[in-house]
Amino acid sequence: MGGIVVRIILNGVALYVAANIVPGIRFTGNLGDLLIAGLLFGAMNAVIKPLLLILSFPLLIVSLGLFYFVVNAIILLLLAGLMPTLSISGLWAGLVGSLVISVTNILLHWALRNNSPS
Repeated sequence: MGGIVVRIILNGVALYVAANIVPGIRFTGNLGDLLIAGLLFGAMNAVIKPLLLILSFPLLIVSLGLFYFVVNAIILLLLAGLMPTLSISGLWAGLVGSLVISVTNILLHWALRNNSPS
């Protein structure tokens, strides 16, 4: 259970970082909204993303995996459609935002893993 809470928080932090770095992504909510966005983002990545990856498999093959970033952007745009406090100005902002969120999540997970007691 604790791992899920940590993932929700890390997703929220990554979304916050993307909103502050990427022009075209804007978050106007409070901390509670950010945690809800982190929860929804994690749930969408767990449920919708695998379906999109299966449906887009030929495009993934042809693009040598680069279409994966488009799938991530689509998930982010869907999240913005569900969260009135999150707005994304277009696919390019979604692509850059998904890249920032991915890198932020990788760095945060790495930092937590390296700083946790063994």
